[in-house]
Amino acid sequence: MSNTTLPHLTATELRRLIGNREISPVELLDACIDRIERLDPSINAIAARAFKRARAEAVAAEAAVLRGDVLGRLHGLPIGIKDLQDTEGVLTTHGSPLYNDHVPTADAAQVALVRAAGAIVTAKTNVPEFGAGANSRNPVWGATGNPFNPTLIAGGSSGGSAAALACDMLPLCTGSDTGGSLRIPAAYCGVVGFRPSPGLVPMDGRQLGWTPLSVLGPMGRTVADTRMLFAAQLGVDDRDPLSRSIDPDAAGRQTLGDLGRLRIAWTTDFGQCPVSEEIRGAMRRQMAGMKHLFKSCDEVEFDFGETDRCFDVLRAQNFLARHRATYEQNRELLGPNIIANYEIGSAMSLADAAWAHDEQTQIFRRFQETYKSYDLVMSPTTPVTPFPWTDFYLAEMDGKPLNNYYHWLALTYAITLVTNPSISLPCGVDDHGMPFGLQIVGRFGGDIELLNYADALERACAGISELKRPIPNTDSLGKADPALKSIVTHPPKTIE
Repeated sequence: MSNTTLPHLTATELRRLIGNREISPVELLDACIDRIERLDPSINAIAARAFKRARAEAVAAEAAVLRGDVLGRLHGLPIGIKDLQDTEGVLTTHGSPLYNDHVPTADAAQVALVRAAGAIVTAKTNVPEFGAGANSRNPVWGATGNPFNPTLIAGGSSGGSAAALACDMLPLCTGSDTGGSLRIPAAYCGVVGFRPSPGLVPMDGRQLGWTPLSVLGPMGRTVADTRMLFAAQLGVDDRDPLSRSIDPDAAGRQTLGDLGRLRIAWTTDFGQCPVSEEIRGAMRRQMAGMKHLFKSCDEVEFDFGETDRCFDVLRAQNFLARHRATYEQNRELLGPNIIANYEIGSAMSLADAAWAHDEQTQIFRRFQETYKSYDLVMSPTTPVTPFPWTDFYLAEMDGKPLNNYYHWLALTYAITLVTNPSISLPCGVDDHGMPFGLQIVGRFGGDIELLNYADALERACAGISELKRPIPNTDSLGKADPALKSIVTHPPKTIE
């Protein structure tokens, strides 16, 4: 099998071929590195590189195969790690000038887990500064462009991971999600992003350990690839007070749910989220194209209360905990999104916090009532087609101003508040020929069930031309204008 063919295979197929001694981890890694070096100048998805160490690990992985060792779930698979997650010996910048020379001495908990499962950390993937925002741009690495059109955003904050996957540069990548950071870039790049229930993937770096807003999770080109990585990320860690376990074998097993038994509730906006008329129309078309797959498929009204204000307060708490010292001592080195979040939070009171926690509880309870009549809830993942990367964020929609720089993410942060597992599945294209992401929300705690149904739906959609996953034409990728690295003001100080 040629090196040019390998990067296009799914992670599950690559793992099978490695286990059967049909391909070598070394030749797979070399093929991925070749593709990164050829394509990344066009999309700028990759941050720090760890190619030298990765090659040594690939040689060791090959030797383990030849010895007949018991192989881990991800043995020999190159992986990209989001640049918010510490990687021992590999530059981790958080997209911030404050960390442009930061080389951690230990892996974050979930990085340690995927390495223990045999994955080979090959590169870090680009993010917005400290993960704030859904446009993956920062002053250290520059911006990540969309694989379908590099002048447009790839989404964020896991934008580098999504773009790298879409271009077949890496078979697996990690991500994280507060207001949609796994789901939004997956939608914009035509890959899969899974936000699991809080606590399943240990998060040892969370400042507010008892809050469920932020989670870590997997990304892949298919549901099967995504759940294979998810199974490897599972684990209990005593540094994460929300940490809990589920059966990794059940999580990783390719089990297809019976779509014909499903009762689907769907919406364009959850009753209040800003969504463009174009995306509303695309959602209606996609649901019309798949409704025959289900037992029932109903457009349903939802009551999400004061979602925007609630998320404002809870999100602000996290930023106050994370950035107080930096804001007070090095404000000039922080980007506008971080400053805006911090200042929103500093103007709030304990009464605001108490109200927000109560409101989140009420939103949660009302939403769970839906599952007495339905099995899954579906919506668009994103409210607009990708916009130019030069825009920090979306300021208005259909001529109407938005509340703040993250208000356009309401479709995903509404689901963050209820904490149900959710996945963004590539589902055809929008009116502009860009990937359309379908957000599918499972029952509370129903992560494995959701993955089973998403796997089945992905396979069904693959046979419907209007609903199948779109693939970028990487042979004709151009360069963004202005250049994606034109915003770099504090380049990395430590490069392999």
